[in-house]
Amino acid sequence: MKTAAATGAVPIERRAVDYRVDPFDLQLFEAVVAQGSITAGAQAMSLSLAAASARIQALEHRVGVRLLERSKTGAVATDAGRALSRQSHRVLAELDSLHVAMSAFGRGLRGTVRLLGNTAAIVEALPPRLGGFLAAHPDIDVELQEMASDAALQALREGVADVAIVADHVDTRGLDARPWLEDELVALVPAVGRRRASTRFVDLLDQSFVGLGADSGLSRFLLAQAARCGRVPHHRVRVSGFDAMAPLVAAGAGVAVMPRGAAERYLSPALRILRLDDPWARRTLLICHSAQAPSLPGVRALIEALSASGPVPPRARSNPEPNPEPNPNPNPKAKAKAKAKGRSASATHSTGARSASLPAPSRRGSRR
Repeated sequence: MKTAAATGAVPIERRAVDYRVDPFDLQLFEAVVAQGSITAGAQAMSLSLAAASARIQALEHRVGVRLLERSKTGAVATDAGRALSRQSHRVLAELDSLHVAMSAFGRGLRGTVRLLGNTAAIVEALPPRLGGFLAAHPDIDVELQEMASDAALQALREGVADVAIVADHVDTRGLDARPWLEDELVALVPAVGRRRASTRFVDLLDQSFVGLGADSGLSRFLLAQAARCGRVPHHRVRVSGFDAMAPLVAAGAGVAVMPRGAAERYLSPALRILRLDDPWARRTLLICHSAQAPSLPGVRALIEALSASGPVPPRARSNPEPNPEPNPNPNPKAKAKAKAKGRSASATHSTGARSASLPAPSRRGSRR
């Protein structure tokens, strides 16, 4: 084999690349990519624009490739920048894991688990279960974010999140998924008109809706189901939570779709719950994570805690539907019979069995 010296070719000088990257620079780069500009990324990291630009340039110099395409409108990651972003998520997660592991030997270091969930998980299932986990693990923080099920799984695949709680209608291939809780979507409607136990979602589309924000996971899901019917829901108003939806529905502003737990909690005499006959209304919530996630102590602890948590008793409704009160005017015959029985017992005790027959002659006399 001929060498470069033998052929007269000039050997290519390869510059040694310095891969000693500051984790803070990775966090800054992530902020710039997420915000879409170096200026916004600098503000998110509490840096001046000059300091942020210098750090990004130094990072590009260390890895030996351009990471951002800069323009007057902002900054976009190059192919190399997107590859670095995927790797930096894992590196930063490993550092958080290191902090959690070392916290057993010294206080002051914390770890963060990034947990995503659909609307039902974030609003209904997770709050009563996360409290105990956070109390038992004071050195682990949970970064909780609502996201549609399909988007949450995409975030897992890209390494942006550690754990996701999703409905079972999505494709979980390539991820570890285990059944967690049963969930049901129901319709909350005003308690007027024809009484019925159930309805189809397509029939609800003939009415106006009271819904959550357009970006919420539940709103996106319902929009997709309506699109399958060739329809678009008409929203009279959108609010931030189920607690605000219930009084609007009770006032007749429209109908709503929400998890059964929320509907039962805010049920009142002015509202009625209808079961949805659509198959997608009854689903199983899944705990999903990547195959590597359990190797991180904080993530593993959260997965184990959620998997071990059983069904939580339903929370008390803020406006419980009152139980029927006893009828102040019961059936006259039953009332007369009860009084006659009481008088009979009293008369037997005081004057003997003869008094027990007294009411009968009185009734015959009254008929005359």
